[in-house]
Amino acid sequence: MSPLKSDARLSSPVTILEGLGIKTAKAFARLNVFTLEDMFFLLPRRYEDRRYPKPLGDLKRGETECAVAVVDELASGYGKTEAVISDWSGNARVIWFTDKLTFIREGMRLALYGQVSERSIVPQFTHPQFEILRRKDQAPTLIGKIFPIYPGTAELSQRTIKKFIDLSLDMYLDRCIKEFLPQKILRHYGMMSQRDAILQLHMPKDENTFIRARNRLVFDELFLLQAGIIMRRKSSSNEAHSQELKPGKYFASFMDNLPFSLTDAQRVAAYEILEDIEKPYPMNRLLQGDVGSGKTLVAELAMLAASDSNAQSAFMAPTEILAQQHYINLKKSLDPIGLNTALLTGSLKASERRNILAGIADGSINIVVGTHAVFSGGVDFKNLALAIVDEQHRFGVLQRNALAAKGISPHILAMTATPIPRTLIMSVYGDLEVSTLNEMPPGRKPIKTASLKHSEFSKLPGMIRAHVRKGHQVYWVCPLIDDGEKDLAAVTSTCQYLRGLMPELNIAVLHGRLDIAEKAEIMQDFSAGNIDMLVATVVIEVGVDVPNASMIVIQDAGQFGLAQLHQLRGRVGRGEAQSVCILLENENITPEGVERLSAMVESSDGFALAEQDLRHRGAGEICGTHQHGVTDFRVADLVRDEKILLLARDEARALLAEDPELASEPRLKQEIFRRLGRVLELAVTS
Repeated sequence: MSPLKSDARLSSPVTILEGLGIKTAKAFARLNVFTLEDMFFLLPRRYEDRRYPKPLGDLKRGETECAVAVVDELASGYGKTEAVISDWSGNARVIWFTDKLTFIREGMRLALYGQVSERSIVPQFTHPQFEILRRKDQAPTLIGKIFPIYPGTAELSQRTIKKFIDLSLDMYLDRCIKEFLPQKILRHYGMMSQRDAILQLHMPKDENTFIRARNRLVFDELFLLQAGIIMRRKSSSNEAHSQELKPGKYFASFMDNLPFSLTDAQRVAAYEILEDIEKPYPMNRLLQGDVGSGKTLVAELAMLAASDSNAQSAFMAPTEILAQQHYINLKKSLDPIGLNTALLTGSLKASERRNILAGIADGSINIVVGTHAVFSGGVDFKNLALAIVDEQHRFGVLQRNALAAKGISPHILAMTATPIPRTLIMSVYGDLEVSTLNEMPPGRKPIKTASLKHSEFSKLPGMIRAHVRKGHQVYWVCPLIDDGEKDLAAVTSTCQYLRGLMPELNIAVLHGRLDIAEKAEIMQDFSAGNIDMLVATVVIEVGVDVPNASMIVIQDAGQFGLAQLHQLRGRVGRGEAQSVCILLENENITPEGVERLSAMVESSDGFALAEQDLRHRGAGEICGTHQHGVTDFRVADLVRDEKILLLARDEARALLAEDPELASEPRLKQEIFRRLGRVLELAVTS
């Protein structure tokens, strides 16, 4: 047995385990196992129930079974070994696809686990696992209990993984795992200890014990997150007071000249935001709305209130294309009422940048639109009171903090066109107030969506020509830039092919490797109607607004997630013409891909599609939250565990209402910061 290392802790590297060297550690790293804690929480992907060996006469064909029997006959050669086995209930056959099992002898007693062939007349195990039982009283280790099956790699066998997990549990679990949940919560719900829960997930006694163990660890993750979010919100409310922003002459002038009415949803969201920013402490609100629901206009109303209060606003977008588009639209509507809007991106010439920085510093620029350049060094606002982050899931916590640091406790409005499911709002965005635009402006026609098989490709040129003849434009989206190992469409080769197929059309390419000026020029030409069809990657996914584009073809559409497909579909349908979205299948589309395309054809409800996407892909992927680790749950699943999430939230609220500083629960407070300190921005002194 390995000698116990006295300095072992959860963060200790796996090489602390005897026999686990650098080579094996690298193999474990491919499973994201680097520390003892990772080893404890390397959870099985499934379990094999081998508790109940069956008499040979009761074996079910086509099932995976276990049994104990005696070898009656044995023969080997030509790459296989065959045996006849028996017990009190009858006989069975066994075949192994190797002739090297020379150590098996007739008369030996074997424990077996494996597949029973469907079509054999006599029950037959096909290449089963086996164990020789040399003593009559010997208990088998191969069967008789529930066996965990772990995610593996080519370099790591199940036996190796199990060996080191068992060693870590045996040597270090008691030393490293200390209970942190308050005793009253443990008693109230009859929860098992965290230590026992971890053991049961690796060595469950039965299904009920496994469920109790899993639920305990799910509660841990969700409770810690909810408690941390509440503590962060409390810390934010105790910060230095923010400037109170109130609508005035700019706001009134803008509303008087607005050529249309706000939707009811926009009115409600605007009221909620304006009410927040009139308060003397920072707003922290998420504005979510489906593609085309009018989020930017609502944000513009908040910026007008800031300008009326002699304060500045910053509007941050994830790409230069989107920042430039927002800038053009804002300038068009704000110039007439006397507000000064500037665009700050990384591609500005030195002289332009100097002039803009000077205007930001002296306050003559009211509204700054830009990319991450807005929060870079050298950008000094005279009075930044409102920070707006568009497509906020594309920015990490630290980036948003850097923008907020440009002012004195500015109000923060985050926006997203990726509809966020209710469970994610409760967890990841639990520290934000949420406004939702679930209504489209009048006159928007639903986009007709169809799925075409790869064999129906020939229908597309005619459809595209028909749209272009009517004076409209077309997007064609591919998953790759260049042809690669994957059998997927690339924009470069696809554009060449389409130009040959439709030489009468002006077809251009847009992708992320083009330099910024070239991308901007292509988008300007497309917006001006000089390009008939734009063959692009998902660089057009967010915010690109060309009302004259009435058709989008998404090639190899099964490769994309539902949320992304819905975002891409939202690039059309912005004008008066009836728009069409064509989802072109790959020859090798998976059943899951077919299911996603069917969902797109059947529904245009972004919120319903987001819920389905969350079920299939997980929280980190759908909302891009892996960049700051909030949804990197080891055990919890936000869809499956919604009831536990609600319970965890209620318990966290109750506990922190009684003890806001967790003075009576120092171990819990320590665990919150150990797991979530970076995500919570160290907002509370530990």
